[in-house]
Amino acid sequence: MHKQREQILSEALELPPMERAELVENLLSSFEFPSRKKIDDLWAQEAESRIDAFDRGEISAIPAKEVFEKIEKQKT
Repeated sequence: MHKQREQILSEALELPPMERAELVENLLSSFEFPSRKKIDDLWAQEAESRIDAFDRGEISAIPAKEVFEKIEKQKT
């Protein structure tokens, strides 16, 4: 791997999980996918559906902190 890419990757891996996720999303959205709009629309519908189900008490939520702590524990 090119040294500059190695440095970027090293710095990116030091970011908190949410910032890494945002970075990934930004990188992926830089690609031109013909079906990207359709996929984004479907994900938006899914997100709205889940929010509605949560509001109706049909599903519960787990705090993000707990989720990321679990992920970090699985790494070790």
